[in-house]
Amino acid sequence: MRAALMYGAGDVRVVDIPEPTIEAPTDAIIRVTYACVCGSDLHPYHDLRDTPEGRHMGHEAIGVVEQIGDEVSTLAIGDTVIVPFAWSDGTCAFCLDGITTSCVHGGFFDAAPSATQAEKLRIPYADGTAVAIPAGTDEALMPSLLTLSDVYLTGYHAAIRGGVEPGKTVAVIGDGAVGLSAVLAAKQLGAEKIILMGRHTARTDLGREFGATDVVAERGQEGVANVLALTDGEGVHVVLEAVGHMPAYEQAYGIVRPGGVISRVGVPQYEDAAVGFMSLFGKNATLTGGPATIRAYLEAAIPQVIDGTINPGRVFDRELSLDDIAEGYRLMDSREALKVLIRP
Repeated sequence: MRAALMYGAGDVRVVDIPEPTIEAPTDAIIRVTYACVCGSDLHPYHDLRDTPEGRHMGHEAIGVVEQIGDEVSTLAIGDTVIVPFAWSDGTCAFCLDGITTSCVHGGFFDAAPSATQAEKLRIPYADGTAVAIPAGTDEALMPSLLTLSDVYLTGYHAAIRGGVEPGKTVAVIGDGAVGLSAVLAAKQLGAEKIILMGRHTARTDLGREFGATDVVAERGQEGVANVLALTDGEGVHVVLEAVGHMPAYEQAYGIVRPGGVISRVGVPQYEDAAVGFMSLFGKNATLTGGPATIRAYLEAAIPQVIDGTINPGRVFDRELSLDDIAEGYRLMDSREALKVLIRP
């Protein structure tokens, strides 16, 4: 079968590899029908060291079940399923707490031996991981349903962890697909004022359609000053940080109001960060966030897409075949595309 592997920074190739097989009775194998390129895929695209064996890429997928292990009970051959970016057993203490990305038997599809930018995918712990889409669902809804494997529910996770609710003022840092999804989620949760910090007009225009009331294009201290001006000098109740780089974190603690919350879902590209008096401590600010617990939200989100309550699939602005996926990485890296849909 064909799959996308990365062999070093900027080096994505589609190669022939063996098809995945059932390795445990809890596994399922799907034929991938929809996948995509994620903004977090660009981190290794920028800095992956030479990897002669290749790194399997991709962590978002919809597909049709082709095989199931003997212990799989919630899925059937022929089901169309959404696959979150992490697998989980659904039964461990952390899964039962809703923290499915910390499952004791879990893992992440990106860089796993079977990843989603491929024609087929092995799903470990399929009952605890994949969720079937109702039979007969309109094919036109699949891009929006695909966002539930990561970007929309990552934005939603940021908003939930940040405590977004009616009457709150929210700032979203980042105008990529996750940032725009965070805007949409904040709107769904009733935020009164939503400030989107981004500088790509086509993206921020979509952000306004998703619910942003204000856009701040400036970065750094100028950006902080502009957000403070929009909030009468008080700052925002909740910051949703969807970038993962240090300047975004610095903006976040610059604009959060005393007693406010910073919720990070941009994968941090740093370990050391300010948490002292001038950043968090002095403001009694809370720092939260983390890998989105997609599986905990998935069943409730699917009907919202099907009934038209949300249409997060609008973040996809290009569609390519799997064989052209290297071009998809280039388009996203150059900001020529917001998010690229892949059809294996």
